[in-house]
Amino acid sequence: MLQELTIDNLAIIKHLSLEFADQMTVLTGETGAGKSIIIDAVGLLAGGRGSQEFIRRGEEKLRLQGQFALTKDPELTALLDSMGIDHQDGSLIIMREIHRNGRNTIRVNGQLINTAMLRQIGAYLVDIQGQNEHQLLLQPEKHLGMLDQFAYKKVHPLLQKYQELYHRYTKLKAAVDKKQANEQQWAQRLDMLCYQVNEIEEAQLKENEEEELTSERDRLEHFQQINNALQQVVTTFNEGEAPVLDQVATVMEAVNGIAEFDDDYDSLSKALNDAYYALQDVANSAGQQLDMLEFDDGRLAQIDQRLTVIGDLEHKYGDSVAKVLAYYQKIKKELDTMEEAADSNSDLEERLKKAAVDLQEIGSQLSQVRQQAAHALSKRVHQQLKELYMAKAEFMVHFTNQAGATFTPTGIDDVEFYIRTNPGESMGPLAKIASGGELSRVMLALKTIFAQNEGVTSIIFDEVDTGVSGRVAQAIADKIRLIAAKSQVLCITHLPQVAAVAQHHFLIKKSVHNERTTTKVTALNADQRVNELARMLSGEKVTKLTKEHASELLRMAHEDEK
Repeated sequence: MLQELTIDNLAIIKHLSLEFADQMTVLTGETGAGKSIIIDAVGLLAGGRGSQEFIRRGEEKLRLQGQFALTKDPELTALLDSMGIDHQDGSLIIMREIHRNGRNTIRVNGQLINTAMLRQIGAYLVDIQGQNEHQLLLQPEKHLGMLDQFAYKKVHPLLQKYQELYHRYTKLKAAVDKKQANEQQWAQRLDMLCYQVNEIEEAQLKENEEEELTSERDRLEHFQQINNALQQVVTTFNEGEAPVLDQVATVMEAVNGIAEFDDDYDSLSKALNDAYYALQDVANSAGQQLDMLEFDDGRLAQIDQRLTVIGDLEHKYGDSVAKVLAYYQKIKKELDTMEEAADSNSDLEERLKKAAVDLQEIGSQLSQVRQQAAHALSKRVHQQLKELYMAKAEFMVHFTNQAGATFTPTGIDDVEFYIRTNPGESMGPLAKIASGGELSRVMLALKTIFAQNEGVTSIIFDEVDTGVSGRVAQAIADKIRLIAAKSQVLCITHLPQVAAVAQHHFLIKKSVHNERTTTKVTALNADQRVNELARMLSGEKVTKLTKEHASELLRMAHEDEK
């Protein structure tokens, strides 16, 4: 459930902070006042696509924050745990910033996440039904998902098992198709991969090996030059008639003797001491290196041979050891897949047939559960449509692709919603027969039913009642109120019948100050609600009669709550 919402610099909203309660909250106001902007804010907090166009003119960023109370949903709990998001207190605080430079920052309970992760979380928190949401009903490919949503507890375990088998089946089928397409080419490819994998494995390549061997080879090839240089250092510094270190020591002692007479002499003395000991370290190090220096002609031959092997592999598979190893990982994976299915054609095909039988069996079970659910859904939709003044309408879930079905990732069923709106007409696809108003009522009927099945904590209706009036408007109001008994509902509406049934009412107004438009939200008390309902009934001119009508509408809407 959405508890609090804070908006900064979103479109015409400079700053807004709202608190929401359970059951139904309605947002009303004139067109363009900013009602849908508030819903846009919730949508962005649920993972909606952000854009610089949302940022208020003259500002560098927009900032949104929402606090949600969590229900005990094991799937959401597992998702949050997998993302490392702490939720011990049973709430989520989602913060999102969109900057004009394109940067998008999202944190959930302080944990930094990306938009895709937020969208996964948001699917459990908010369900936004906009004015064009009924367009989903015009897309038959979405209908199977709606049916599965209705029967989630029964369908999900079977669907999960089916998809595991489907993955195995498609893997085997791809191997069979590839092998049968060109048996000779397949065998040649297998032989080549075996050769390449073995060749690289036998080389036992190591990262940075080439650089280390090249450095060692350079030292061996220039052994005489290195030996002469080190020998010259040792001889010059420590040996001969006048060793350099002895001469420096003599000079150092002389200058040390005058150091106390002047600061400049003291500095000179210290510099000579530093130089002497530094040269002494050089001489000692050169002597040690000279003692360890040895030439191994056999080792040089080994290095040359090893570098030749590495060079040959790089010439074939990549211009560096790292690229050769990356290529090895790629072909090893392909080889493993081919060898898994490489025993023989007949064995592979037998395994494919067995996988198809297993898949058909679980697919048939899944289809049977769906058909049972479709029958139950049809009955419940018919009842809902009857209450929405479509009593003569008939709704059904039409199945195709049952016998000899083609396997798909979602099963063997091809599902589409069918409807007959008037007696005597043919039953046909909902997308082709239903009018816009009828589609809206079908969607509301489905949402009323699904509200009892979904784990979504907040459902938002953004002017889904556009274009209706009279008794249909009242029926829609009753349906939305029924949904609010199961889930928190936020509703934008222009219908007084819908606004009257809400437990909480916000009035959205916009004003112009210093040539800038801003939006203000007011939580209405009982008297203010009567005035707003009267305005919705009659327009700008509110009379005593319209206020009485509004008061009566409000009283009747809530008399069963007393």
